[in-house]
Amino acid sequence: MKSARKLMQRRAQRVRRRLKKNSNGRARLSVFRSSKNISVQIIDDATGTTVVSASTLEDKKVKGSDVAAAKRIGKLIAERAKDAKVEDVVFDRGPYLYHGRVKALAESAREAGLKF
Repeated sequence: MKSARKLMQRRAQRVRRRLKKNSNGRARLSVFRSSKNISVQIIDDATGTTVVSASTLEDKKVKGSDVAAAKRIGKLIAERAKDAKVEDVVFDRGPYLYHGRVKALAESAREAGLKF
């Protein structure tokens, strides 16, 4: 039997493989959440570089990893993406369900102007 970590990695790779096939050259908005923090980055898969990133670790106003923190980080990543002239992205939820903190982050990024 495979460990929980291996199963999460396989699930994340399955999601990313599908996204890369259907991305049409758009950048990827990748989410990582832990029990204490949440971080997000916009990755250009063509060059393999991170365009912009945001995390609760760097924001002094937001502590922890609750829904309010996820909303704040979603707005922050959308603002940074606008500054970097990135408007259209593909949302990569990784191994996480589109629910709770991940959903709150995505909705606040959409409200702040990102298109996905």
